[in-house]
Amino acid sequence: MTTRRTLIIGTGAIADHHAHAVAQHGDRAVVVAGVDLDASRAQAFAAEHGLPAWGTDLATALAGELPTADGGTTGRPDLAHICTPPGSHVPLALQCLEAGVAVLLEKPPALSLAEMDVLIKASRRTGVQASVVVQHRFGGAGLRAARLLASGQLGRPLVATCDTLWFRGPEYYAVPWRGRWDVEGGGPTMGLGIHQLDLLIALIGPWAEVTAMAARQARDTATEDVSTAVVRFENGALATIASSALSPRQTSHVRVDAERATVEVEHLYGYGDEHWTVTPAPGHEDVARLWATDEPSPDSGHVSQLAFVLDAMDAGEPVPVTLADARGSLELVAAIYASAFTGTRVRRGDIGPGHPFYERMDGTGAPWA
Repeated sequence: MTTRRTLIIGTGAIADHHAHAVAQHGDRAVVVAGVDLDASRAQAFAAEHGLPAWGTDLATALAGELPTADGGTTGRPDLAHICTPPGSHVPLALQCLEAGVAVLLEKPPALSLAEMDVLIKASRRTGVQASVVVQHRFGGAGLRAARLLASGQLGRPLVATCDTLWFRGPEYYAVPWRGRWDVEGGGPTMGLGIHQLDLLIALIGPWAEVTAMAARQARDTATEDVSTAVVRFENGALATIASSALSPRQTSHVRVDAERATVEVEHLYGYGDEHWTVTPAPGHEDVARLWATDEPSPDSGHVSQLAFVLDAMDAGEPVPVTLADARGSLELVAAIYASAFTGTRVRRGDIGPGHPFYERMDGTGAPWA
């Protein structure tokens, strides 16, 4: 088994989750360096996690030439974890792809569909893979629910709800890049709700059309602080989606009502089996047997997703949740904004080159701008 050399780009809070995830995989992967524009932060991160090197120059790190404490160099990384603020994701990912280094990219992967398509083209042209962090797809219970729904054993999905009801006070938005369309790409729809929204798509399949509303109710931001949407999926299921930064009782909740059972999860930032509930429809009590398992069922999180990425790399297979896979979730976010700001129904595929919401998530401009 190959031990993958990984590089962490951006050593802020989310980078700790990535370093911990790598550490949980023992001999399969090791972090060789942390890179940050802030030298003191990179150095402190390296010391905290026991890394052999740190630096401020990404090109040097991608070439494997960062000096280590023992007088050597790090060696060329196999995988770069991009953990920086959203506005820098695309240029950093492009630099990695051009250098031939695979990417694990934090959400949101890009600030717009136009940027996402640039990344997709670069990945295809260079032949270098990129996976997007959507860790809620990779908990054991979430994978089991998706398999049961896809197999038809629970019947057709009919109704769904998807709520990301979190609380983010004014101090959260004091960070310069938050609450701005040009560097964050949106408000809670983009930055908070995208995880639950992506899990919903993983459970019941591609979406077809959306009607939405958004508002800036209480936070001094350029973006929305709440949005709601009604979505029709290609299989006919109807869903409501709410994303909020204003909710004192915080919850992350996804529920799918299928013909033979209700499957739902309620958690906050990560789930285990204990957060899931399956309720059989009358006459379909055998669903409980389908749900039960004696297999290990890991919690959702970076540790679980990284295991799938490493498995794919070892097998020479496509990494899970490629840029193209993740585009559907980003397109739904863009469509929610487009519908909310124009008062129209938006269908999947409507937003392409020349559409105002293709280049920027605020498109024609937020009504409160």
